[in-house]
Amino acid sequence: MPAFYTRCVDPAQKNNVYHVTRNMTPTNWLIGAAAALIIGFSKTGVPGAGILSVPLIAMLFTGRLSTGATLPLLLAADCFAAWWYRPYVRWDKLWPLLPSVLMGFAAGAVGLHLLTTNASAKNTLNIIIGCMVLLMLGIQLLRMKLGERINPTTKAGQNLTGFAGGFSTFVSNAAGPIMSIYMTALGLEKLEFMGTTAWYFFIVNTAKIPIYLLLTALAPDQPMFNAQSLTFDAILLPLVVAGVFVGRWSLHRIPQRAFTWLVLVLAAIAAARLIAG
Repeated sequence: MPAFYTRCVDPAQKNNVYHVTRNMTPTNWLIGAAAALIIGFSKTGVPGAGILSVPLIAMLFTGRLSTGATLPLLLAADCFAAWWYRPYVRWDKLWPLLPSVLMGFAAGAVGLHLLTTNASAKNTLNIIIGCMVLLMLGIQLLRMKLGERINPTTKAGQNLTGFAGGFSTFVSNAAGPIMSIYMTALGLEKLEFMGTTAWYFFIVNTAKIPIYLLLTALAPDQPMFNAQSLTFDAILLPLVVAGVFVGRWSLHRIPQRAFTWLVLVLAAIAAARLIAG
């Protein structure tokens, strides 16, 4: 695994802290570039694919900094997607999710603050998120087979989706598969799917910024952002932009049925990746 960090001991605080090395290796940059392209492509082409960038960023940054380093890249791509697909947003499907999303945010903030950089605890959270995704995927596949006899978009399903989405996006930026499955269950056509998903993530990712800053202030030795992570994001921003244009170009060339199955397959792969660690 490429090492972007060197571990050292702070003699004053006697705590293990991570310092970003000044020079990334070519392999590090290739991993970062792949993550940036995937993030851009997923926001405007195939929602849910962005989850594949999570383990890539985790190879370069550890602990909470991994989650924080991913957020600016996601938000940059969100801006393009929210603007391009704004005429197609189904606000009637989006607003009902927000109260339960806030509950998921609260649970995620508490969990992230308490667990901080505990690697085993973070892995446990990812396993929980992966299981949530598989559960929702199973429900959706049953619905596709049995029709309206199984409906994951009831009030209870809506609340579960909102909570799971809020929790997973806050802890690991891993809500893509959850929201993709839910939007698929709503039966939205591609452009409505893209517009509604784009604005969901634009809203929640923007809302995470002040809370991440607060968590950094509460534990400055375990930041969500630092100068090195923000520099990394700035350098890779052009690749995010390239990814969003490739995604927009590809969306209109993917048939609706293929689009639906591609989203579900990517969600399953992402869930398996989260569970495997």
